Amino acid sequence: MSPSAFLSLAWHSIVAPREVARLLLSLRLGHEAIVLAFALVVVLQTALVTVSSMLIPPDPSVAPILMQPMVFAVGLCAVLLVLTLALTWAGRGVGGVAQVADIALLVVWIQGLDVVVQAVLVLLAPVVPGLAGIISLAASGVGIWILLNFLAEAQEFEGLLKAALVMVLAVTGLALGISLVISLSGATMGLNANV
Repeated sequence: MSPSAFLSLAWHSIVAPREVARLLLSLRLGHEAIVLAFALVVVLQTALVTVSSMLIPPDPSVAPILMQPMVFAVGLCAVLLVLTLALTWAGRGVGGVAQVADIALLVVWIQGLDVVVQAVLVLLAPVVPGLAGIISLAASGVGIWILLNFLAEAQEFEGLLKAALVMVLAVTGLALGISLVISLSGATMGLNANV
């Protein structure tokens, strides 16, 4: 895909997200292509976060994760995998029909768009931090809009209400899962320290 075609599809993802979702799903990409695209966006996101952390030191509470590329990449990969499964299963729970590969492809596309936004932020943040903050906030809102429409299309929902419910269920499940893993790892680390 040429850069101009990518940018055109990225713009259409904002103004006509359901059409873009239909187009992406109609490609019927194989699992290998989706896994490769998934790995590519994880690597690109990790590289951009690493560069960003070197330019502007992150908050000390998240610095240990952001300053270690392998830790960040594994964490991002795990979150995206669990989010993909959660969005698929939550969608099916409310009458959706999407397969895991469908949701994975759409999540990868959204992450690809996020890579572009992150690249712009890496360039802007050191020079114009206020503008970078506004762009980051706007991109978050647009990302939610795109995800809602992508979910509605993939799960074959008529409106966005069920898609919003799926997002709430998936994010709640993801947050509970992450907190459980953190609490279990903390308990295990505490036990090891006392032995």
